[in-house]
Amino acid sequence: MSSSPLVTGAETAKPKYDIPGEVGLTPLEAIRVRELVGREPNALEWAMFGAMWSEHCAYKHSKKLLRTLPTRGPRVAVGPGENAGAVDIGGGLLCAFKVESHNHPSAVEPYQGAATGVGGILRDIFAMGARPVALLNALCFGAPESARTRRLVGGVVGGIGSYGNCVGIPDVAGHVSFERCYEDNPLVNAMCVGLVERDRLRFANAARPGSAVYLVGSDTGRDGIAGASLLASFELGSGDDSKRPSVQVGNPFLEKLLMEATLELVSMDAVEAIQDLGAAGLTCATSEVSAKSGVGMRIDVDVVPRRAESMTPYEVMLSESQERMLVLARPGRERDIERVFERWELHGVQIGETTHAQVLEIQSDGTTVASLAPRWLADDAPEYDVTEWAKSPQAGDASAARGHVTGASVAVSAAPTHKIGLELLEVLSSAAVASRRVLFRTYDQMVGTDTVVTPGLGDAGVLRIKGRRDGLAVAIDAQPRLAAIDPYVGAAASAFPSSPAMCRCTTRRGAWTSGRRRSSAWSVISTTWRSTSRSRAACPVTSCSSRGTPASRSERRPMARASACTRARCRSTSRSRRGSSGSCSMRRRADPSMPRTTAPRAASLSRSRSSRSATASA
Repeated sequence: MSSSPLVTGAETAKPKYDIPGEVGLTPLEAIRVRELVGREPNALEWAMFGAMWSEHCAYKHSKKLLRTLPTRGPRVAVGPGENAGAVDIGGGLLCAFKVESHNHPSAVEPYQGAATGVGGILRDIFAMGARPVALLNALCFGAPESARTRRLVGGVVGGIGSYGNCVGIPDVAGHVSFERCYEDNPLVNAMCVGLVERDRLRFANAARPGSAVYLVGSDTGRDGIAGASLLASFELGSGDDSKRPSVQVGNPFLEKLLMEATLELVSMDAVEAIQDLGAAGLTCATSEVSAKSGVGMRIDVDVVPRRAESMTPYEVMLSESQERMLVLARPGRERDIERVFERWELHGVQIGETTHAQVLEIQSDGTTVASLAPRWLADDAPEYDVTEWAKSPQAGDASAARGHVTGASVAVSAAPTHKIGLELLEVLSSAAVASRRVLFRTYDQMVGTDTVVTPGLGDAGVLRIKGRRDGLAVAIDAQPRLAAIDPYVGAAASAFPSSPAMCRCTTRRGAWTSGRRRSSAWSVISTTWRSTSRSRAACPVTSCSSRGTPASRSERRPMARASACTRARCRSTSRSRRGSSGSCSMRRRADPSMPRTTAPRAASLSRSRSSRSATASA
């Protein structure tokens, strides 16, 4: 009989399973966690580290690259680090905006994944105290003939349209690409734009010790538990169906109530800090607010409203149930906040308070189940330099990338094709140039009555600002095929077209009037995206070049005498592009080369004069 193997004490002390690996941490990251904490964390603390140090929350592989981007300027009011960025558009008004992806959830559950992506980006905006005024989206799918692609398109477009339409925010611009490389993992990017007065801007770093901490909105459930670490930061594969419970479920009608209640609290100046609950749920919101504000926080998970029975502290802290906000009250304003919750029929309860000691303490049944420094979770995640892994482009990489993106063979036929008509029909029938109207028509573009240029009518969406003479031009664009061939050129090509596109749209709507520029010109919010790729000629009304450069003062002076035709400018421009013979005095004077009257117009004037003469004679 063989003897039993010798088991040392060190081996018996090892856990039966790998907790750090199960929450998405590497062995080196687990060592770093133990060094920070100074002991062996429990299961809840490991899960909190796994969620906060995930790629989705920590940006540990891209943070070093993102720091190289320009983030400062004379108009930048809020840069990276807050829920959204903001730029000054004059008159004490700021424009807050943010773009965020929801790729993996949309690949697993297209409808809810895309819908909750819209909900999350909305909360990021009104958490800053801004009212959302527009939504945009940039979508990349696989080949349209694929059954999976059709299922993804139907679910994603349906989720975006349903959530935005129910909340009442117009979807004014977007971009859709169909490339075979997105067959398994589509890209779903949601963008939101909002407006806020400078003195009503709110941050997540203004909490003080002794403030009451409220959780308001939807009750906490088991949907989306550990979605940041177990879904968003892992590769997709054959086990996608098993990840469906990690996808959140949205309720847009509750989001509308939450938005109005939050904006009312901001107008009352009753809150110190606001943070939405998205990825990593309560763990992320509490740790980020505490770390940014330099305070601690004590949370009692037993008082958190739940919609499922027997939920453990692990599930409560890692749940990613949607439509929830963390609100920190100003001392003495607690009752005012509770009255606002009651008026909007929202379930809001005080779940804890901020403390002087910079420790995030989670309690349940009167005992402490987790105790960590907020900065460990929010700020001390490792950062990796991906440039060390990158290789220099080799000969033939461009051709291989071109074939990978298009799904076609890179071999070139030796015999040229002379039937250009057939090639033209092939190009026109391609999904790359086909109309997207069947998709964006499902979005409500006119809700709010502020949309001036809707999708399909311009190179960017244009919105007015009530009470002001200026407005906003927004666009979103991508160049996936070009980026696959040359990432540098592809990124530059995605960013470059936005400004000229929005300049073309704004000049058509009258950015120049009465021979002088308005005090506040059309404000441009430019991201690395754009709604369409079709370029247009210079505007004959303002004599702008294709780059949007305004005409000289001497060229604009004749337009001052034509202010009576302000409303006819765009009609004149559209008629000229359709080949119409109509014209107006403004367009005639702006372009001296045009005849004073066209033949049909001259004939009409002649008949009118003859009719008046005959009447006078009678």
